Amino acid sequence: MTRGLILDRDGVINVDSGYVHRIEECHFIDGIFDLVRHFAARGFVPAIATNQAGIGRGYYGERDFVRFTDWMLGEFRRHDVEIARVYHCPDHPTEGLGAYRRENAWRKPGPGMFLQAIEDFGLDPVSSWCIGDKPTDIAAAAAAGIGTRVLFDPAAAAVDLVDGTDAPAHWVAPRHADIATLLDRLDGRPAR
Repeated sequence: MTRGLILDRDGVINVDSGYVHRIEECHFIDGIFDLVRHFAARGFVPAIATNQAGIGRGYYGERDFVRFTDWMLGEFRRHDVEIARVYHCPDHPTEGLGAYRRENAWRKPGPGMFLQAIEDFGLDPVSSWCIGDKPTDIAAAAAAGIGTRVLFDPAAAAVDLVDGTDAPAHWVAPRHADIATLLDRLDGRPAR
C-alpha cells in the first residue's frame, strides 16, 4: 500500500501569523520544500489537512482560500514538489457564522480529513506520517490510525519521543531537517 505524508499548513508549511490567506502574508518555514521532497523521494504521497476557521468566522472567503492555495501549490511545484491534495475544514462549532457554525468530523482533532486522504489515495495509515504543530493535529492523526506522528516545535530542545501519557504517542522535532533525519532513521526503505 501507499504511504502518505499529511501536513498541517499554518505552523508547519508557513509561519502561523494568524488566519493567513494573503500571498504577501505567507512566509514559508525554512526547510519545508526539502522536507516534503525528501518524503516524496521515498514514495510518500504528500497532502495537506488544514483547519480554516477563518472562513467560517468570516475573516476571508472560500475564494481567498482557493487563490492562496493555488499560489502555494505553485510554489511547491517551483521547488520540484507536488502536493497531491489539500483538504480543509472551514467550520467552527461555536465561532462559525451561519452554516459554518457546526460540528464537523473534518475539523481537527476529528480524523475526517485524514480518513478522506486514506480513502482517496489508498494509503496505509500505519506506515503513513503526519506533521503538525498542535496537539489537535496529533490527536486527529492518531484517531485516523496514522502510525508516525510528529509535532513540529521550534522551541523543542531536540528530537524526542513523547510516550503518550497525556496525548497520543508522537515525536517532537525543532526543525524540518530533524524530521528528515528521523525519517532516515526510522525508515528502512531507500529513496526512489
